[in-house]
Amino acid sequence: MTVKILIVDDEESICEILKYNLEKEGFDVDCAYSAEEALTLDIASYSLCIVDIMMDTMSGYDFLKRLRNNSATERVPVIFCSALNGEDDTVMGLNIGADDYITKPFVISEVIARVRAVLRRYASAPANPYMAPGMPSAGTSMPVQNTPKSSYEPDVTFKTLRLDRNEKVCYLNNEPIHLTRKEFDLLLFFLTHRNRIYSRNEIISQVWSGDVVTNRTVDTNLTRLRNKIGEYSANISTRLGFGYGFFETV
Repeated sequence: MTVKILIVDDEESICEILKYNLEKEGFDVDCAYSAEEALTLDIASYSLCIVDIMMDTMSGYDFLKRLRNNSATERVPVIFCSALNGEDDTVMGLNIGADDYITKPFVISEVIARVRAVLRRYASAPANPYMAPGMPSAGTSMPVQNTPKSSYEPDVTFKTLRLDRNEKVCYLNNEPIHLTRKEFDLLLFFLTHRNRIYSRNEIISQVWSGDVVTNRTVDTNLTRLRNKIGEYSANISTRLGFGYGFFETV
């Protein structure tokens, strides 16, 4: 199945560069030169959107919020590609639901690698909440079979924090909280590797294995995770110059 990508950027030259190089890689690429134009398209039919932030009327931030507030498009992967390169800009983009953040000027090989990494994460996800539109799903091509009991994994818990590894849901005080897939994987790594500091490279190798990410990706995902797990945010310890770890006592 052809993977469709939508580029949303008011700079025609950027659209042309991305379209040309992504089509060389076998992707089916469309361009919209404003967020408003993009919203007239069937966004749910795309496997991925690459979106600029600073556009004339509607910003990329507002465009992404529209997508995330619409049940038809809330799961469409979005990569921001922007000249805004401050840490606050990246954190804001990821916090409102972007799957990755690329700064301009970019290296096209990195863009392609990041596109493939995001698509790979969605395509290999075991459940529909993480499945990118346009990607083949086991449920659409073969009958659903009951999962063998032996494949079930026990929950991972710490006090009133619980990770259901089968349903991929995090519970805080018995209430489900929304974590992105990487936030879930990051918390699972920490809860199963407690009381030790891990370097960013060690964390990347375990949580983002095979993906092209930077140290900032680890930092921003941890910031988002801390904001979601309430009182247990204090258990995630930072050691400047070394890394992060989850400690049972704080």
